[in-house]
Amino acid sequence: MDTLPRYRAAMAWSFYISRLWWVALAATVSLHAHAAQPGVEEAQALRSTQQRLQDKLAHSSFARPLQLDSAETPDGLQGDIHAVIDRSLADVTAALKTPANWCEMLSLHINNRRCRVTRGASQGDVITLYVVRRYDQPLDSAFELPFAYRVTRSTAEVLKVDLSAASGPLGTRNYSVTLEALALEPHKTFLHFKYSYDHNMMANMATQAYLATFGSHKVGFTVIGRKEGGEPDVIRGLRGLVERNAMRYFLALDAYIAASGTASSPEARELAWFQATERYPRQLHEVDQGTYLALKREDRQRNAP
Repeated sequence: MDTLPRYRAAMAWSFYISRLWWVALAATVSLHAHAAQPGVEEAQALRSTQQRLQDKLAHSSFARPLQLDSAETPDGLQGDIHAVIDRSLADVTAALKTPANWCEMLSLHINNRRCRVTRGASQGDVITLYVVRRYDQPLDSAFELPFAYRVTRSTAEVLKVDLSAASGPLGTRNYSVTLEALALEPHKTFLHFKYSYDHNMMANMATQAYLATFGSHKVGFTVIGRKEGGEPDVIRGLRGLVERNAMRYFLALDAYIAASGTASSPEARELAWFQATERYPRQLHEVDQGTYLALKREDRQRNAP
């Protein structure tokens, strides 16, 4: 009498087991497919950001598709730059996938007087920057910033490079430089450059003292309102500081990438960086062209192996 119910129960159980098996198989296939395509999540996140910023990039005040954002974080400062450049991802990767190239690129910054690449005992390649507070200070007054260098993703669609330094001068710490690049069209790439660090009370007070005295005339790029006469009111203080530095480094990236694949000399790259910074004299002007080029020529001669 109970054969039919038992038969139906057995069939239902068999169907349930079969369904579980197919679900598990589909999940396994999905995981393998995902594992076979490294960089998918990074590419999707960058593409989403690019689409979100598309209108801002198209109507940028920089007269090129570029968006700069800054923030005072709970512990420090952060600057972010998103841009579209007229170079392929292959060009970007060729220019920036080795630590030696990063050393050359970072040395374009006026305050970076020397750069060395070494092999760390446990953390791989280390890029050490020797940074002065003002361009006219001697090299022996520079502080060292040793960045651990890692290429965390490199595919035909996306490149990601991370640099991190645990500590810096005056109690600053957790320096982070990140470059993300996404292939758009055959000769266009979407870039995200992030520069950030943390500071303690002593570092914050020293920076505020500088901004209140020698740096009181310096401004950033973000327009926060309008003055009485209609002139843009531009951000100052700590955010202005991080915006200036983020822009200097981004323009170094831009100049170095533009010269990739050519027989460009160090002098040509330095001239390209200087001319790019001079498009924003209110924020970035420090010296005349001749002084900057002479300074960098002196650095190269002194630091030659």
